[in-house]
Amino acid sequence: MQSLKLYFPDFICAALITAFSLPVIRKLSAKILKDEPTEVKKHKGVVSTAGGTALALGFFASLAGVRFLTDFPSGTLRNLRGLFIGGAIIYFLGLADDIKKPRGLSPVLRLIIQACAAAALIHYGVYIQFTPQPLGVILTVLWVVGLTNAFNLIDIMDGLAATQAILAALAFAVISLPSEYVYVNFAACALLGAAAGFLPYNHSKKLKTFLGDSGSTLLGFLLAAVSLGTSYSSHNPLAAYAPLLILAVPVFNTAFVSVIRISKGISPLKATPDHFPLRLKTLGLSAAAVVLLSAAAAIIFDAAALYITVSGARSSFLIYGLSALFLGAAAFFLARIDHAR
Repeated sequence: MQSLKLYFPDFICAALITAFSLPVIRKLSAKILKDEPTEVKKHKGVVSTAGGTALALGFFASLAGVRFLTDFPSGTLRNLRGLFIGGAIIYFLGLADDIKKPRGLSPVLRLIIQACAAAALIHYGVYIQFTPQPLGVILTVLWVVGLTNAFNLIDIMDGLAATQAILAALAFAVISLPSEYVYVNFAACALLGAAAGFLPYNHSKKLKTFLGDSGSTLLGFLLAAVSLGTSYSSHNPLAAYAPLLILAVPVFNTAFVSVIRISKGISPLKATPDHFPLRLKTLGLSAAAVVLLSAAAAIIFDAAALYITVSGARSSFLIYGLSALFLGAAAFFLARIDHAR
């Protein structure tokens, strides 16, 4: 009951710190944190990328308050150390990449350091445990690094990455709320608050701000960590794969972009305008419509994931199968849009 009373203040604290610190950070970092238009991100003019720093401040400050201003039994919040250390690594890596734009850091160097951040999670007990080891550890590194970059890839439209993060964090919080995995609940609530505190600035005309690589990769890393920390069902082993549904939109975009690039003979690490949101815009949809459509898809997948956690294996097979068919059909349709263009 003690922890339950702290979840809402945790959310509010993260949201307020992010929202009120962002204008200050934005002003102080105006000369070094800025994003210019590219072939993929065709925004107008130079835009600040201070959103990641404000988001990180809101998230970590809120969790620090939970960690040091409460009296939980020893070891209850031990997993949070992995989130703090790994999250700090990802944030500073993204910050360095933002500062060095437009060239940025080497993709290989980024992958290596992201793997180190995943190792921090593993060291503090946050890893896949439903498979034999060391397979679980290997899959954890792949999952964390993959999702970290998935949110970086999907951060190509105002509100898209932040909205997906909000919906995913909310889904993880709802699923893990009844459980004893206290750190997951606190981390999900803090992430939900920080992303919500940032979102208005992503749409602001006067104080328009981007997440930057520091923010988008941090969102992906933290959601990967949260997804690894809870038990999705005590009676349905297939529920362990529910995070694939909760994070289906960014995972789909990453897989789709990678396959398209490889089919064109291009490295999957090379930036190209092949993201599904950009293809939807070629149909005449506005950016706002694409974000809302993506959010609607995420809500449906979240609801399916939640149902799987309380259902049996037969229903799970059906839901996973239908989801795979839907995503496969979507990929086929989106690929034809590019061909027609």
